[in-house]
Amino acid sequence: MQDFVVVGGGVMGCLSALNLLEAGCRVTLLERGECGREASWAGGGIVSPLYPWRYEEPVRALANWSQGFYPTLAAQLLAATGIDAEVAPCGLLWLDHAERAQALAWAQTHQQPLSEVSSPFIYQRVPQLASGYQSALWQADLANLRNPRLLQALRARLLQFAEFQLHERSPALALLCDGQQVTGVRTATAEHRADAVVVATGAWTGDWLAQAGVTVPVVPVKGQMLLYKREPGWLKSVVLHEGRYAIPRKDGHILIGSTLEHAQYDKRTTEEALQSLRHSAETLLPDLAAMAPVAQWAGLRPGSPEGIPYIGPVPGLDGLWLNAGHYRNGLVLAPASCRLLADLVLQREPALNPQPYLPAGRL
Repeated sequence: MQDFVVVGGGVMGCLSALNLLEAGCRVTLLERGECGREASWAGGGIVSPLYPWRYEEPVRALANWSQGFYPTLAAQLLAATGIDAEVAPCGLLWLDHAERAQALAWAQTHQQPLSEVSSPFIYQRVPQLASGYQSALWQADLANLRNPRLLQALRARLLQFAEFQLHERSPALALLCDGQQVTGVRTATAEHRADAVVVATGAWTGDWLAQAGVTVPVVPVKGQMLLYKREPGWLKSVVLHEGRYAIPRKDGHILIGSTLEHAQYDKRTTEEALQSLRHSAETLLPDLAAMAPVAQWAGLRPGSPEGIPYIGPVPGLDGLWLNAGHYRNGLVLAPASCRLLADLVLQREPALNPQPYLPAGRL
């Protein structure tokens, strides 16, 4: 039985651990805080890149695989834990979008059910929208999920395995090495030995691996969001305009997002972002002007070049593996990314072509 240490308890770390456990491995997961409380918790949960036609093929391939697998994953987690991640196919409207021709051409090439709709359809679907929208791109099958609940379900499922150990509030301080062979991870209180180490530390990946002499161009990119509360069913679909979106939850909560800020590791919310996001919310959905947001928060995305993650072995350090750098699409790409990582680590036939994601040649 192989032993693994996974560093990072976000969606990448938890789902990587689950894939390894299901393959019969032993896994120790180290999380500096609480599982699922960083970017995986803070995101919106749209199961699609915001503008999928803008991304290169490697991102599209991961997104397409993950979109197909999410309903199965949610059903499996619900059956095992009783926690519903609420994967809901609510559809998405891109309102009055300037890249209409590019998007429709992309959809035709990749056989995606994206179509152009006119004003009557838009207001029949979302009557609460501000007036004046003339056309939209519409994809009916796009889903959103309740990301905090997904992470709760993943954590609960992991703890059901006898071969799993979870160490929260246990920052990983350094890799343990025997020459060029990585043999585990050191924390303040213990040395955790393993056959291999998986680094899934999100926005902290670049700085964390720098101490091992590995340069990974992953940097924190801050995003702030607002939350409103309406009655269930008030907003039926995700709406997106000029980079800002409104996402409905089943219980009537509505997420408004998000900002894009380079502020290092500063997760403080700001008045400037509050006003900007409120303006976007009220511009899209004027009825929200009479309401105060019920919450504002910030998270740190793991920014990377072109948003293409690093998945695979780190050259020069045997036994060290990466699953990081998903930028704005961590939740979107997680099922495929973690399946691919497990396939590579366990030397199985990979579910996707691994070449675009391998750290070798990119670091």
